[in-house]
Amino acid sequence: MVQAVVGANWGDEGKGKITDMLAEKADIIVRFQGGANAGHTIVNNYGKFALHTLPSGVFYGHTTSIIGNGVALNIPVLFNEVKSIVDRGVPMPKILVSNRAQIVMSYHILFDQCEEERLGGKSFGSTKSGIAPFYSDKYAKIGFQVSELFDEERLKEKVLRICEQKNVILEHLYHKPPMNPEDLLEELHGYREMVEPFVCDTSAYLWNAIKEGKNILLEGQLGSLKDPDHGIYPMVTSSSTLAAFGAIGAGIPPYEIKKIVTVVKAYSSAVGAGAFVSELFGEEADELRRRGGDGGEFGATTGRPRRVGWFDCVATKYGCRLQGTTEVAFTVLDVLGYLEELPVCVGYEIDGQVTTDFPTTAQLEKAKPVFESLPGWKEDIRGIRKYEKLPENCRKYIEFVEEKIGFPITMVSNGPGREDIIYR
Repeated sequence: MVQAVVGANWGDEGKGKITDMLAEKADIIVRFQGGANAGHTIVNNYGKFALHTLPSGVFYGHTTSIIGNGVALNIPVLFNEVKSIVDRGVPMPKILVSNRAQIVMSYHILFDQCEEERLGGKSFGSTKSGIAPFYSDKYAKIGFQVSELFDEERLKEKVLRICEQKNVILEHLYHKPPMNPEDLLEELHGYREMVEPFVCDTSAYLWNAIKEGKNILLEGQLGSLKDPDHGIYPMVTSSSTLAAFGAIGAGIPPYEIKKIVTVVKAYSSAVGAGAFVSELFGEEADELRRRGGDGGEFGATTGRPRRVGWFDCVATKYGCRLQGTTEVAFTVLDVLGYLEELPVCVGYEIDGQVTTDFPTTAQLEKAKPVFESLPGWKEDIRGIRKYEKLPENCRKYIEFVEEKIGFPITMVSNGPGREDIIYR
């Protein structure tokens, strides 16, 4: 069976932990989109890890980790990441890399930095990992596919063509020194050496695994609201963050995805720029940020302070609908135990009208949150394993959210560890 683990909001919902947990019963975990521009934080018996490219199931000996064709593959980052976990006592994971995955080149990172610099105050808040330039090149059909590393003539010819095009922009738009084709070819040869032992037709591998009845987990990055079509465009990522894209990014039939676990945080948080209706500021925000997540709300990749806000039913209902949610995993609920009351955003007021439908960006920027307050439970809920043992006000909060978003909450996470989970 194939199930997907995806985010309902702006990313940072706690997908890493849920994937790590579900991976125990999985045979194969697939990363199907995005690159090393976002991270998943995982706490397990080996320690605390921030993964960027590796799927969150690499800590189990019985699993195979696949880097799907939809991933923006930064080869040195992947291999440094493998080394970093092995150096800390994790057994060498079994990794397969799609021969159709595309490669993030050093110049993609350079262009990302140059463009953010050029835009100044109007920048997109990029992580400068080369993601937007990478996807631009992929869709302009001038990217390097892993399979091309093994065709020397083709590689040489392509390198010349790319330098010709990129150097015009480098010199005239960014006023930077031009690239040298020899250096670029050397970079690609280095990548070939690193990746060669892992390359295969992962789509065929997955097709056979599905026929054998294996359990496959698709792991998404970021969340619905960062999707380039359905998110808060243009403050989005460059690849689709939706479970439906899992079929494309892994190379499997869409009808094979039977379960879509959508991860939802018990309050809101976001890294980077863009409209965020229920956002908190000042001392309230600092307090929530400090208590939030495991070690506070700071990006796993960038270390940037995350923006935080109250739970947003409008954005979450929309995010879950787009994912095709079959069940919701509700995370970091334990963080809210310090509050007397919990405001929940139940609607948006736009030009005097209240709506519960998530609007397009121009409308979203005008939206003001409509709040309903629920009483807090004022106690530490870590360590509780049974739903009925949760304080009454805590259960009421979960049930209120469930009713507003219209999707079943089947898992409640009340701590960062693998075992901090309540099944409903």
